[in-house]
Amino acid sequence: MDWPVNAPLAERLLNEWQRGFPLSNRPFAQVGQALAATETEVVALCRQLLARGAISRVGGVWAPGAGGAALLCAMAVPPDRLHAVAEHVNALPGVNHNYEREHALNLWFVLTGGSAGQLHAALARIEHATGLPVLHMRMLRPYRIDLAFDLHRPARAQSLLQQRAPRVAPEHQPLAALLEDGLPLVPEPYAAWATRLGCTASDVQRQLQAWLDAGTLRRLGLVVRHHELGFSANAMTVFDAPDDVVDALGARLAVQPGITLCYRRERAAGWRYNLYCMVHGRSRDATLALVHGAIAGAGLGALPREVLFSRRRFKQTGARYFQAPQTQDQAADAR
Repeated sequence: MDWPVNAPLAERLLNEWQRGFPLSNRPFAQVGQALAATETEVVALCRQLLARGAISRVGGVWAPGAGGAALLCAMAVPPDRLHAVAEHVNALPGVNHNYEREHALNLWFVLTGGSAGQLHAALARIEHATGLPVLHMRMLRPYRIDLAFDLHRPARAQSLLQQRAPRVAPEHQPLAALLEDGLPLVPEPYAAWATRLGCTASDVQRQLQAWLDAGTLRRLGLVVRHHELGFSANAMTVFDAPDDVVDALGARLAVQPGITLCYRRERAAGWRYNLYCMVHGRSRDATLALVHGAIAGAGLGALPREVLFSRRRFKQTGARYFQAPQTQDQAADAR
């Protein structure tokens, strides 16, 4: 990555503020105080990191099921058509991740939207346009969801998701949509949101804190783009686990060092696997070592499995479950 001029400050900001972002009237000033920097410096640095692609936003990461619907999808695409099909998939606004992986099923993407019906209609359009079938695997249970990255220390064992978090209530979806866009990079971002929503900054801060307390919002802070920060190798490992013990095995796998994502999914036609985990590393060898260590640590060595490294990243953006509120001018234009 092309680092900003003040690289040491940028590294501290990226490493220390991926979670726990202040819910105060002037959060960037509070971050600056912790970093021995000014509010102006922190805001400017966030803008630089956003422009360089190191972060996608200063915002939130939802718990699974907080709103809308999501599907992991896969396609077997002839190599000479891969780029064209990937571009077609990318054009769908609900696609937030789209990768080529080392497998006969070589195109993997995540589709999000307001409802399961919307997703299935979008998949039907893809199949019609490309003439290729799309496998889709609905998440049944998350065991770990956290794509925060420590830039300096080795990957550590993490905690297990214990239960499903409450969904975002309909009356709070306009705020949720703003959160998906990211905080305005201004001194008083919550006040800016409050102006759009017709409430107070305190109302916004209280609701964000309530989501954090309930687990609906997993974290609030800088959402980093791992490729740009040097975590260029990622491996999705899939296991065929017996249905009667998959939850116990998934719980063991989720807490192993290096695991960033771990969940149970539906099996698909011709796809036997139901337990998934993700590992990100700075090299293929380092990533594979974490994968093998996690498998051994969780006692999954006897399970049928495959390791699918990514080859190319076609798209990576934040998931969108909520529609952004319109301004009065936008609403008038829409009419």
